Amino acid sequence: MTPLPTKEEIAKFLADHPGKVGKREIARAFGITGDARIELKRLLAEMADQGILGRERRRGLVAAGALPSITVIEVIEAPEDGELLARPVQWPEGLDVPEIDVLPGKHPGPAPTVGDRVLARIERGEDHLGHARYRATIMRALSREAERVMGVIRIEKSGEARLVSVDRRAKTDYRVDSADLKGALDGELVSAETMPGRPMGLPKVRVRERLGDMGEAKSISLIAIHSHGIPVAFPPEAIREAKKAVPVPLGKREDLRPLPLITIDPVDARDHDDAVFAEPDDDPKNPGGHHVVVAIADVAHYVRPNSALDRAAKERGNSAYFPDRVVPMLPEELSTDLCSLIEGEDRAALALHLWLDSEGNKIRHRFSRALIRIAAGVHYAQAQEAIDGKTDEMTGPLLEPVLKPLWAAWKAVMIAREKREPLEIDAPERVIRLGASGHVLSIEPRARLDAHRVIEEFMILANVAAAEELETKRQPCMYRVHDQPTATKLDALREFLRTIDIKLAKGQVLKPRQFNGILARTAEGPHARAVAEIVLRSQAQAVYTPENIGHFGLALRRYAHFTSPIRRYADILVHRALIRGCKLGDGGLSDDEVPLFEETAEHISTTERRAMAAERESTDRYLAAYMADRVGATFTARVSGVTRFGLFVTLDETGANGLVPISSLGNDFFRHDEAAHALVGRDPSNRFSLGDQVKVTLREATPITGGLVFSIARPGKDGMDGDEPARPGPRFRRGAGASRGRAPLKKSRKRT
Repeated sequence: MTPLPTKEEIAKFLADHPGKVGKREIARAFGITGDARIELKRLLAEMADQGILGRERRRGLVAAGALPSITVIEVIEAPEDGELLARPVQWPEGLDVPEIDVLPGKHPGPAPTVGDRVLARIERGEDHLGHARYRATIMRALSREAERVMGVIRIEKSGEARLVSVDRRAKTDYRVDSADLKGALDGELVSAETMPGRPMGLPKVRVRERLGDMGEAKSISLIAIHSHGIPVAFPPEAIREAKKAVPVPLGKREDLRPLPLITIDPVDARDHDDAVFAEPDDDPKNPGGHHVVVAIADVAHYVRPNSALDRAAKERGNSAYFPDRVVPMLPEELSTDLCSLIEGEDRAALALHLWLDSEGNKIRHRFSRALIRIAAGVHYAQAQEAIDGKTDEMTGPLLEPVLKPLWAAWKAVMIAREKREPLEIDAPERVIRLGASGHVLSIEPRARLDAHRVIEEFMILANVAAAEELETKRQPCMYRVHDQPTATKLDALREFLRTIDIKLAKGQVLKPRQFNGILARTAEGPHARAVAEIVLRSQAQAVYTPENIGHFGLALRRYAHFTSPIRRYADILVHRALIRGCKLGDGGLSDDEVPLFEETAEHISTTERRAMAAERESTDRYLAAYMADRVGATFTARVSGVTRFGLFVTLDETGANGLVPISSLGNDFFRHDEAAHALVGRDPSNRFSLGDQVKVTLREATPITGGLVFSIARPGKDGMDGDEPARPGPRFRRGAGASRGRAPLKKSRKRT
């Protein structure tokens, strides 16, 4: 096998080739083929994590310290009798920012001035001393183009109107002239665009769309949907295709309607992708074994390649879920009707038969296209109560023939799971309960029942079988991969563990079981929360890719998403590939789709992150709205993040996250101990570390942005928790790790 190039060789290659360069070009240049390409991908990810590489638009890679061939630059000098001088708008922290000579010539539109931003084509050269010097040719101006802004209109007593941005990172409000209000009233949520020119005072915007009263609960999710550009309306041609869809006849499909398949879902689920059934295996060669059927909605029958429905689903990439609504990937005619596995209705399905031994190991499997009829649709708590001995009219008849065999098969699967030892991180979730008016009634911990685990484990088995089948049939597969932690993240974890006297040796190949051992070792101690948080942060983010590198967290060699085609486009692609590979009829993967797999993988990974960010921000705003009338109240919390400018805390009661600015911590010198994730004062007792339990007082709640600001609560004169009298803010040690002042609210949560 050809040895991998060194990091220095890759960086030099990128510096010498300023055009578009990706993993494919690097592999070709260094003669890397076969499985070595997977190791190259890991090496490039590690280089990006270390800041050695940057990424240009459309997947091009560049060496850190080298400008992309096309980039956005900002004019910093515009002498009347000389050439324009510019610098890149984005540049890696810690590196000297290069200056760029803008080549003379006819600029598109008005000549740029100081502060203007332009999109430019970059050429690399050298000055008389041999140092790198860049020249730019302007492609088009950016600064004078309108930017979209979402915010709330505020009418001052003077009659002047302002727009307050919903983005907590915004540095300013905006002025809105009466002629540009479009009738918007005080408190209305609007979408606006910036106006050209450089006015004195606040920048100006004009209202483009009125979205509703900010006081209405529905506005909270609308903010997230619009600000992240999540498509809401389906194209008319996609709606027409959905309305023309009709139920599927039996035809050549396997008839599984006599089988008592059931769905087990959340109580408020509107779409039902999957159904399950289990029974003892009657093969005498497999004593104590199980036959399990996982039936998944046959979305590929209705959503054909390059149809209007397909293009709309691909654009969305996935459904997005908010406390008050769902933005579906497919029109409701499909997502909640013909593709949804509804009790008592004949439905098209892609069925997987699994045969397991007594310890949950898969012996064999078989895929088929089937017609099914759901015997019952139950929710998680209902199924769990039946297993625990509390049946109702629906679950009573299901208990012996359906539910108990499912649980028996699941217990066997758990034996195999325990041997595999996937990563086990307890990350509690909370559910926002809304009233009829759409306002928050309560925030409750999400129940974690065996019923959830039953469905999860069967879905994992099905996803693995799908990936295995596609490899066997030599078909393209849209893998769901989770890479092992990078060396940089492991070093950070190692440094933190060293501060609590736990050694993580270098050089060893880490498996999930090692992380589980660390979590188990610290589970009962004072550092349990902090260790769990740092282990979680050390993990890579799961993504979609046509190249398999395995799923580290699940400890699986291959894994693909197969079980949720109503809400994930990746699953539709896997279904199409199975239909094509297993010769299951029409609707299989087309030849045109295969060359686009890499591009599609990047797109749907991006739309997944987009939906997650929108869902998280919506939750933050609901929480801030819920907390708004509790300003001044004191809560028990845990330190969930430590930065140079303060602490992030998570409330035990609601799971709400907020900032404790460092300026509120008291009159002391504070040093940011990055390795220990702590703010440390000169007074040894004045130390705040990740995972610490603290009492905090709510100071600000801003539903517009979702921001919560707290201060540390201190014992009052009456012995109750309260705030100590205001006193001067802290002083700060100059130098590395020291900081002062407030900073914008932000969070750094990561999910794998």
